[in-house]
Amino acid sequence: MKRTVFYLPLLTLLTMALAPSTSGCPQQQTASWKAGVAKVDITPRGPIWMAGYAARDHPSEGIRHPIWAKALFLEDAEGKSAVLVTSDLIGFRQELSRRIRDRLTKQYGLSRDQVILNSSHTHTGPETDNSRYKFQLDAGELDKIENYARALEDQIVELVGQAQRSMEPVNLYAQNGVTRFQVNRRNNKEATLIHQVELKGPNDYAVPVLKVETLDGKMKAVVFGYACHPTVLPDYQISGDYVGFAQIELEKVYPGTMAMFFQGAGGDQNPLPRRSVALAQQYGKELTAAVERVIHEDMPKLEGKLTTAYSEIDLTFAKPSPSRDELVAITGPQSEYPEYLKENAKVLIDKLDKGETLITSYPYPVQVWKLGSLPVFSLGGELLTGYAIAFKKIFGHEIFVMGYSNDVMAYIPTLKVLEEGGYEGSRSPIFTTPWAPDIEDRIIAEVVKLAKEAGIQPAEGPVTDR
Repeated sequence: MKRTVFYLPLLTLLTMALAPSTSGCPQQQTASWKAGVAKVDITPRGPIWMAGYAARDHPSEGIRHPIWAKALFLEDAEGKSAVLVTSDLIGFRQELSRRIRDRLTKQYGLSRDQVILNSSHTHTGPETDNSRYKFQLDAGELDKIENYARALEDQIVELVGQAQRSMEPVNLYAQNGVTRFQVNRRNNKEATLIHQVELKGPNDYAVPVLKVETLDGKMKAVVFGYACHPTVLPDYQISGDYVGFAQIELEKVYPGTMAMFFQGAGGDQNPLPRRSVALAQQYGKELTAAVERVIHEDMPKLEGKLTTAYSEIDLTFAKPSPSRDELVAITGPQSEYPEYLKENAKVLIDKLDKGETLITSYPYPVQVWKLGSLPVFSLGGELLTGYAIAFKKIFGHEIFVMGYSNDVMAYIPTLKVLEEGGYEGSRSPIFTTPWAPDIEDRIIAEVVKLAKEAGIQPAEGPVTDR
């Protein structure tokens, strides 16, 4: 009888120890998503013309660090899928973007609304569009750009397939962090910044972070963004600038995790001060620290529900497209236009001489995703910060805003910037005329429309600046 009394508690303890735990054990987590990731080295294999700075006069001279394209393939609890591709590139130009997305539709059944092609906008990456250099570079250099772009297209299509094939059950978490090295370059002059005691102009210091975690608690990927030009480095060494250093640092801190950066609405934001490798490394570490802080906090979990919406709106110009005579005058010796715009004028003259017509509007891509409760707004061009501020006033501050997505054709100014003029206000696909003044109203209206289609509601009550 005594033995029975002794062994019963022992048997109970053993049963409890061997039974599956229901309190926080990773094995008991249930997946609300599936995700797959993949990356490919897109570093040029030799000297190539670089994108970003019009003053460059020769090809790249070396490689500071490799550059990458990376893909996150998502599938929700109902089987709805989408893919985000990030890249260390100046941008996906219209033709390249269309070719890639058409092939993704044909090979994987992914429609426009299910694909985001985002570029970091690094100014120390390779050029992918040789059409703008037709009268500037020799045939050999033009061929290098074309061959690189064709290979890149194949790499990204295969990359998406690799990410899709690697899918496994995961959970998603999202939250915004903060860091403050971006400076509004329109309102703060770089040359005199050292004498300023306060910064001026609109800014968005948010660092959006999306964490992808497997069911055993391992971080599979971290997607993060910031709204700031990668223009710290002015040299001829291929790199991802501060963005590249941030991704390298995060993958070092979290071995086995793929770090993906997306560019936000940073069209009018520069990292200041700049122009040294040490500063690029510093800003990369600052961005890494902002991401780490968010990862270490209790991030909200996203329900396994995905909705997507996409459209293209025809944005028009303030003035008619230029005539041939006007373009010829731009290229003349008395013209005050800078050399790179004279080269652009030659390209437009060539189009007219071939019997082609110049565009009178531009198909501008607008895209909305909803990941659980998280709204993601993805827009083309060099989106100015005023748009992110406007969207956050409508939908709340916890949203994600991407610029430089699906097609990078020009700066996308707000009405205020159009009225002020200056560099960001005057650069449209037809460089001789700014965008029409209704550009901001039309883009915001389309975002609100697509948000409604995706089930995203405006924030309740007034949303104030913070």
